[in-house]
Amino acid sequence: LWSVYTFKNGYVEAKQLNLMYDMVKWPLDYFLKAWNPTTKRLTVQVGDGDADHNYWGRPEQMTMARPCQVVSASSPGSDIAAETAAALALGAITFKDKGDTTYSTQLLTAAESLYAFAKANRGVFNGASPFYVSSGDRDELCEASIWLYRATRNAQYLNDAKSYSDNSYAWAFSWDDKKVACQELLYEETKTNSYRDSVTAFYQRWLPGGDVSYTPCGLAWRDQWGTTRYAANSAFLALVAAEAGINTAQYRKWAIEQINYILGDNHHNGGCFSFEIGHGRKYPQQPHHRGASCPNMPAACGQAQLNANAPSPQILY
Repeated sequence: LWSVYTFKNGYVEAKQLNLMYDMVKWPLDYFLKAWNPTTKRLTVQVGDGDADHNYWGRPEQMTMARPCQVVSASSPGSDIAAETAAALALGAITFKDKGDTTYSTQLLTAAESLYAFAKANRGVFNGASPFYVSSGDRDELCEASIWLYRATRNAQYLNDAKSYSDNSYAWAFSWDDKKVACQELLYEETKTNSYRDSVTAFYQRWLPGGDVSYTPCGLAWRDQWGTTRYAANSAFLALVAAEAGINTAQYRKWAIEQINYILGDNHHNGGCFSFEIGHGRKYPQQPHHRGASCPNMPAACGQAQLNANAPSPQILY
């Protein structure tokens, strides 16, 4: 959604804008169904992490219990509620720009009520432990309030965003740490140098010469688990910062280099190795993905496919 907001012309030129609208509507519809503004309950998880990880097979053939977890006033999850509100608010902006004012209004109404719920009922959701343990909710509340400000131009939301802003050390731009994203968004709205300084401090650590490691061929390597997601997220935010006039040439060059590396502009495994499955001539053949590992039905799919030393029969596009 954020990429459509900032780089809409890229989707237009690629003739992918309508496809992107279709893609983002799926999760937005889900979020609308997950939030009940009357009972003030938000469904935040379906399934049990341990049971799901222990299952190997087609997702369509799962038969075990799929328990739901809900956040409410008595069992808060302001981190997830605020992040969902942020998505709904940005969705409202996106579909208003598309011309679908009815759907945009529906999204914005849900976003405002969900944000108010998150703001009034603070506390992080711990039901996803040990897989996704939240470190706090201020960055999500900041993100939600800034997108609501952009959707409504209600100054209270901008004041909220400033109050939730946190310029402390940001390890990465990730599902659990959006501090630097809030600093960048606040700089766009206020042109306050302290927010810009937080963004540049983040990239001083991420660009070559900082404390983020690099592979021999030039990929920023923040962590072994999800290496390219951290590099890609930071590259995206660098492009957004460049659009806002923050070290434009430097950040844009670095971001493009990171994305090109991920897509195959590298010397990994003999060169031209794409980490995007299905893109290019060479890419990972055995991703840890249940659906990709299963042969066509009616053939069985189970632990044998998990342990198979052969290319997955399905390409995970």
